[in-house]
Amino acid sequence: MYLRDIMTTDVITLPSNTPILDAKKIMEAHKLQRIPVVNRGKLVGIITKRSLEKIAPPEPNPRDLLEFSYNIARLYRTPIRDIMQKDVVTATPDMTAEQAVWLAQQKKVGALVVVEDKQVVGIATTNDFFYKILNKILGIDEPGTRLEILGGGEGKPLEEIIHCLNEADQTITTLHIYKQRGRAKKNLVIHLDSQDVEQCMAELKNKGYKVIVRVRNVEPL
Repeated sequence: MYLRDIMTTDVITLPSNTPILDAKKIMEAHKLQRIPVVNRGKLVGIITKRSLEKIAPPEPNPRDLLEFSYNIARLYRTPIRDIMQKDVVTATPDMTAEQAVWLAQQKKVGALVVVEDKQVVGIATTNDFFYKILNKILGIDEPGTRLEILGGGEGKPLEEIIHCLNEADQTITTLHIYKQRGRAKKNLVIHLDSQDVEQCMAELKNKGYKVIVRVRNVEPL
C-alpha cells in the first residue's frame, strides 16, 4: 500500500493573506484540524486548529467590550502567514505506507502534506492511517471470519495452515503474525471471506492447532 492509496485528495488550502478569523471559520465549517497554506500553487506553510485556538480572544467581558472588539478587529486584519508553521513535513504519493508512518512518527506530526511536482495533491492524517490501514488489518467492518491460530505463525505450521485453507477452498483476505506476551511461538490471525468456516476449523483442530474465532465488535454499553 502506498501513500496515494491512503491520502485524502480533496484538500482545502488557503493563501497566506487569509485573515485569521476567516481561516478559523473555514476550519470549523469543514471540521478540520489543519489546513495547508498555498501561494500561487506553492506550499508555504500550514495552520492548525491548535494554533488558532491559542490566539482566540477571550469571552466578551461586559465591562470591557471595547477591548474585545479590538481583539476581534485585530484577528480580521492579521493574516495567517503571521502564525502559520513554515517548516511543513511533506511526503510524496509513491512513498510506501511504512515510510509514511515512520516519517510521521520521527517528525512527531499528526499529518503529512503530500506534494507532487511541487503541487499539493493530498494530505494523510492519523485518521487516514488508522481507518485505511489498521481497519483493513484488523478486519473492521469487513465481511467474513477472522481466525486466530495459536502457534500458527511459525514457518512450517504457516505453510500447513495455508495449504489446508486452500484445500478447503477458503479465500484469504488478510493475515498477520504476532507474538503474544509470555509465549515462545508466534500466533497467526487470518481473515477469510466466508462465514462458513466450521469444516476448515475442524480440520485445523484435527491437525493439533488451537483455533479461535476473533470477536470484532463490542455491544454498546
